[in-house]
Amino acid sequence: MKPIIPQIMKELYCRFQDDEVPALGAQLTFYIILSFFPFLIFLFTILSYTPINSDAFLLDLSHLLPREAYLIVHKTIKEILKVRNTTLLSFGMITTLWSASNGVNSIIRGLNKAYDEEETRSFLVLRGISLFFTIALTTSIAFSLSFLVFGEILGFYLFSIIGISPWFGISWSIFRYFIMIITILIVFIFLYKHMPNRQLTFKEVLPGTIFSTFFWILLSILFSKYINHFGKFNIMYGSIGGIIILLLWMYISSIVILLGGELNAVLLFLKEGKSKPRCKNFGGLPFFTSSKP
Repeated sequence: MKPIIPQIMKELYCRFQDDEVPALGAQLTFYIILSFFPFLIFLFTILSYTPINSDAFLLDLSHLLPREAYLIVHKTIKEILKVRNTTLLSFGMITTLWSASNGVNSIIRGLNKAYDEEETRSFLVLRGISLFFTIALTTSIAFSLSFLVFGEILGFYLFSIIGISPWFGISWSIFRYFIMIITILIVFIFLYKHMPNRQLTFKEVLPGTIFSTFFWILLSILFSKYINHFGKFNIMYGSIGGIIILLLWMYISSIVILLGGELNAVLLFLKEGKSKPRCKNFGGLPFFTSSKP
């Protein structure tokens, strides 16, 4: 019997090639970039009708995005919100839900491919899933932001009562990241459990959820550090350097999302005694080869 970790890695790599994850990631990136700004506009418009300061979300986003990409996002959102009118909320909702449904459909296609499942659900069901996911994502972000805002006030008050208010700043900085991680975990759990056309349990999607959450945060931070300190995209691409960086970050995010689904599928198939006999090469990465049976 082969050691389980090498077997998982081999199966994951084979599925990475066979399911054409890089190509699906590029397709997903296209739909994400179309839905990214409408979603942020929709989110910020909702937040503008609440006591929540939307700048808190932008501040958290600045820790994950490279500087040039963050500046583009910040500038675009601020310019659009300046000219906000009474129709923006409804327009943003319609545009966001339609764009997000295309992005979610790409995720569904990738996850179905990971589980070797054909899509049998109707068009209305798929649009309903997309609609629910967009609303759930918006709600989870708004809830986490409101929790951070009101939690900060309550936390400072409690720390003052027990006389350790000087420690509040450090404790709250750590707690903010904890809330962000929990929010991302919840989003990924819902995504991996309900997107594929297959009945899955929370236990079966937990490994991919944990993998995607921590690898996405880690790779986002490392990518941001690299671009900020070593990347010279503005020299090569000029004024669109920030856009290229944003696209690269979204592509990395797409690959991580799809890999999380592939990992869940690999673990499930190994549990069922299924395994790929060999890796098929459709012109993918050349550094791994396997002999034909």
